[in-house]
Amino acid sequence: MNDSAALYAVAGVILFGMGIYALVAYPHLLRKILGMNVMGIGVFAVFVALAYRGPDQPPDPVPHALVITGIVVAVCATGLGLTLATRLKALTGVAQLTPDQED
Repeated sequence: MNDSAALYAVAGVILFGMGIYALVAYPHLLRKILGMNVMGIGVFAVFVALAYRGPDQPPDPVPHALVITGIVVAVCATGLGLTLATRLKALTGVAQLTPDQED
């Protein structure tokens, strides 16, 4: 793995960690959805870094195909998450997850 591929892999791991932090630290659903998107971008960067074979060989096309498919799935999952968050806000008036409370 050369320096640029290692840089992509390290950046992907850092982005994944930032996304996990956003999922855990913030109760607001929009920030959680954005955190999941940042985690996905980190995974995509690691896949692109792992596709590197060497300076005289072309990159492996399978991880690139997985990243393209993953982008489509991530956009669909983001749309579904935003729709559910909007519906939750309409029903409860709050767009965040709260612990179960007895009525």
